[in-house]
Amino acid sequence: VQLQASGGGLVQAGGSLRLSCVTSGITFSGNTMDWYRQAPGKERELVATITQMDIPTYARSVKGRFSISRDNTKRTVYLQMNSLKPEDTAVYYCTPRRYSVWGQGTLVTVSS
Repeated sequence: VQLQASGGGLVQAGGSLRLSCVTSGITFSGNTMDWYRQAPGKERELVATITQMDIPTYARSVKGRFSISRDNTKRTVYLQMNSLKPEDTAVYYCTPRRYSVWGQGTLVTVSS
C-alpha cells in the first residue's frame, strides 16, 4: 500500500488549501478513507472520513469548514480546507480505514 499526500503549504488565517492523496496497492473504491492530522506535541486526530458509499463525516473542530471527497477513477481522496485557523496547523495524513498504513503526510501551516 502506498499513499502520496500533497497540497500542503503556508497560508494565512482565513485562507484555503486543497489536499490530495493518491493511493496504490489497494482496491480504492472498496475502502473507507480517513484524513488525520498531527500537530506538534499532540496526538494524531481523525479529521474527516468518507465511506465507500461517499458518505462523509467530520470532526467537530472542522465541520462546516472542511470537505472530504473522493475520485475512484483516480484512486484519490481530497480534503478541501476553507476558513483555515492557526490551530489547523499540522501534518495531514490520509489512510484507508482497514489498513494500518501511513504515508509521509503533507504539512499545513496557518499563520495568524
